[in-house]
Amino acid sequence: MAIVPKVPRPPRLPLALRIVDPFRRFVQVKSASGVVLIAAAVAAMVWANVDATSYAAVWRTPIGFAVGTWRFEMPLQLWINDVLMSVFFLLVGLEIKRELLVGELSTFGSAMLPLLAALGGMVAPALIYLVFNRGGPGASGWGVPTATDIAFALGVLALVAKRAPQGLTVFLAALAIVDDLGAVLLIGLVYGHAPTAASLGWVALALLALVLANAAGVRRPGVYLALGLLLWVAVHASGIHATVAGVLLAFTVPARALIDPDDFASHAGKTLVAFRASSGSGATMLSNEVQQHAIASLEEAAEAALPPLARMLHALHVPVNFVIMPVFALANAGIALEGLGPSAIGPVSIGIVAGLVLGKPIGILLATRLALAFGARLPSGVGWGQLAGAACLAGIGFTMSIFVASLAFPSAQALDEAKLGIVVASIVAGALGAVVVSLAGRRADAPAGAPESVVPSVG
Repeated sequence: MAIVPKVPRPPRLPLALRIVDPFRRFVQVKSASGVVLIAAAVAAMVWANVDATSYAAVWRTPIGFAVGTWRFEMPLQLWINDVLMSVFFLLVGLEIKRELLVGELSTFGSAMLPLLAALGGMVAPALIYLVFNRGGPGASGWGVPTATDIAFALGVLALVAKRAPQGLTVFLAALAIVDDLGAVLLIGLVYGHAPTAASLGWVALALLALVLANAAGVRRPGVYLALGLLLWVAVHASGIHATVAGVLLAFTVPARALIDPDDFASHAGKTLVAFRASSGSGATMLSNEVQQHAIASLEEAAEAALPPLARMLHALHVPVNFVIMPVFALANAGIALEGLGPSAIGPVSIGIVAGLVLGKPIGILLATRLALAFGARLPSGVGWGQLAGAACLAGIGFTMSIFVASLAFPSAQALDEAKLGIVVASIVAGALGAVVVSLAGRRADAPAGAPESVVPSVG
């Protein structure tokens, strides 16, 4: 039996870092971002119903900057929806690229199940929505119930199924990532404006600069972010929705390291030997040049061993999930219920609820059955009951559905009706999915032959 080396405990941190450490551990919990999103959504609803005037006024506040006679200005809500959400889609694009290279989408066999499931989970809700809205003023909103909120869906799954098979989480995450890719295509192809040839030329030039930087071996994330800003300006000016720039940028970020793990391990070992050899000289870190050089060399090697894609994924996780998405929810989830009345319950809201609550699980399960017929396999340890629960959780559209709705419905009344349907559908889908996953987990944990009344809880 191989002996696994014991990893030493890190040195005791200073007081300031020990105070921050509990918050760092909190953001590493799977369900934490979902909890923060829920809090932001509740705050938005309370604010909009306590003082609807101030809620609307804050997000309509114009913010901009001027350079000479040139001025650029947008309402605060558009800065959030167009600029901050571009960073969210950058993270989505990076996750999609990683999955395509080394994850659940890297081979046809592993990708077929989440790909077909996501496709079914988009087509069925859109068709159900159109049953209620075909030919009506709300027909353009068919893309709203096709979206899935990754953070909410995975957060609920982590809360209600702590002992769920890892394959179930991986399946839901891969499905939601493919779903987000579909949302990006919808935003770019359906809800954007027709670009001119000249504007597309500027987009192509910005993309070419990014591709050339990758080919030239540039590995500084800052270079890609700077060129990505130029790409965002070009995409925004073209009429295509600016958030598409985030995904385009992600696919140009290098995914290969400059040195392989064996070379890094060898270099790190030799460097640490030199570091230890100089530690008995009595010099402090400020005056010990050998130790300073060793640390700088380790830092340089670590940067070369970690691809920019991985570094950017790690750097964006916390700001996107704990700042950008909650701010988006706060700016967009507020619905003044007093002003809605019975008119808010119409074809749009009914179509969204039916699409997310019914269409999502129906489409995902039917497409999964089709994928199995073509040779795909269910994730290890995952039964149909747990899969059905995850399919219900995919009906939590929330932030993504609200984002698509903000593009599909230009009028405030139609948008409020859509938001009401999205919030109701997300609550119902989340509750239904939680119950189904919990019940399926209890049956999976029950000993063979045990009566159902004594099946132990999964906690």
